[in-house]
Amino acid sequence: MGKALQLTRVRAGYGPTVVLEDVDLSLSEHGSLAVLGRNGVGKTTLLATIMGHTTFHAGSIEYQERPIMRLPVYERSRLGIGYVPQTRDVFPSLSVEENLRVAALPGRWTVERVYELFPRLAERRRHMGNQISGGEQQMLAIGRALMGSPSLLLLDEPLEGLAPMIVDVLLKVVQRLIREEALAVILVEQSAKLALGVATEALVLSRGRVIHHGPSAELLADPARLTNLVVAG
Repeated sequence: MGKALQLTRVRAGYGPTVVLEDVDLSLSEHGSLAVLGRNGVGKTTLLATIMGHTTFHAGSIEYQERPIMRLPVYERSRLGIGYVPQTRDVFPSLSVEENLRVAALPGRWTVERVYELFPRLAERRRHMGNQISGGEQQMLAIGRALMGSPSLLLLDEPLEGLAPMIVDVLLKVVQRLIREEALAVILVEQSAKLALGVATEALVLSRGRVIHHGPSAELLADPARLTNLVVAG
């Protein structure tokens, strides 16, 4: 199986400020990775760097074995990288359906397929982006990323601040995307146990550096080590 993504000794941040230090990361095609760590350790910066939103200082980023670190954001998107930021960035003055259609690229994902994945969005299709709930906005943000027909999906804390019922729906959707739709997924999530239950691999960051990378099952089976890595790391 080939590589969906390979980061080698990546240093990146914002302007002259370096946040990520010598980060190595490898994700196979159809693989799934949970990125864990305390607040402020570089998790969001990692996804933003893969997408091209930060200042790149050194190292290499390869998507499907092609260097992309010098490509603009829109080209990375067209190559097949979907990004759902923590801020969701739903267009408030567009309807749900318009939010989806504006992001459409040729591929297997259509508005109808997104509605099948998220029936709630079909019910709200004529509502404006600012007229739907936070949970529905998160569904829309994921659906809009899928409209680009990505092979790699980056999810930055998609469960944050949502009701347990919505969290359950979104977790099942992410599992389906990994297992049935064969997407490669990188999931940043504060709840380590939820993330490890979805992704097969885990990466832990501390102060912008990787301090652990291995199977999720190993950390789930060792709660003390998980706590030490994520809380004390």
